[in-house]
Amino acid sequence: MTSGIVDSHFHIWRQADLPWLAGPMVPRIFGPYQSIRRDYPVEEFLADQQSSGIDKAIYVQTNWAKEHFEDEVAWVQATAERTGWPHAIVGYADMTVEDVRPQLDRLKNYPLLRGVRMQLHWHDTPEFRFAPSAKQMFEPNVRANVARLKDYGLSFDLQLFPGQMADGAELVAENPETQFILTHAGMLTGMDPATQEAWQAGLRALAPYSNLSAKLSGLGTFLHRNDPALIDYVVSNAVEILGSDRVMFGSNFPIEKLWTDHLTMVSSFHDAAAKYDEATRSAIFRGTATRVYRPA
Repeated sequence: MTSGIVDSHFHIWRQADLPWLAGPMVPRIFGPYQSIRRDYPVEEFLADQQSSGIDKAIYVQTNWAKEHFEDEVAWVQATAERTGWPHAIVGYADMTVEDVRPQLDRLKNYPLLRGVRMQLHWHDTPEFRFAPSAKQMFEPNVRANVARLKDYGLSFDLQLFPGQMADGAELVAENPETQFILTHAGMLTGMDPATQEAWQAGLRALAPYSNLSAKLSGLGTFLHRNDPALIDYVVSNAVEILGSDRVMFGSNFPIEKLWTDHLTMVSSFHDAAAKYDEATRSAIFRGTATRVYRPA
């Protein structure tokens, strides 16, 4: 088993800061979430993953109210200073505003900030939608603001469904100096042949661009279970299409905690990667995330 895993995608939160947790129960793509409708502090995360070999972790934003984008990063930075975890932060910035730079100027005051995420995923299934349209990434403000990230040395977590990936490839191609991370490896919604084909085609559309990596996270999102066969399928195809130096493990905890425990999930990823040599496994579980997110 590869030692020293970097978890490239996890969350901690305070219920009071999250509209989707603190407000009325609303449908989510990961199903009923009553058991995590509460604070999820870093101490609980550390207990959850203590047997999994994780030694560094990157926090990814959790959709605090937009006006509190800086408060989220400030709280996570303070958590890291208090506990030593996490080791890098992906915050939120509203890329739809006319000029995102005032937001980025504020966020860059926090030493662990490495990138931003604004979720752009849209799907024909209404329950899966987040962005107002599939083409939000083509809005002039979004395009201009993504182009500004290079001046701050920040990455962009690119969350898209397979049907959006060809468009996403245009955005990645326009910004060769910016690192893009395909969240949840492109959000494969099922294993029927048409869905598999669309997902593979999406990865191939993104493959020519070396500034694009994929995060092997959130793979239970649509099945609502830990499925070793699905994990093996996603890992195998992502490594084949993108290469091991452009894929990275991420836990997506505590969402995955809805249906599995941390060690069971990590073990499924290790089983899926067991067919590869040590260099490949090291890239998946440590090297890529270290290069892209530069954890402290």
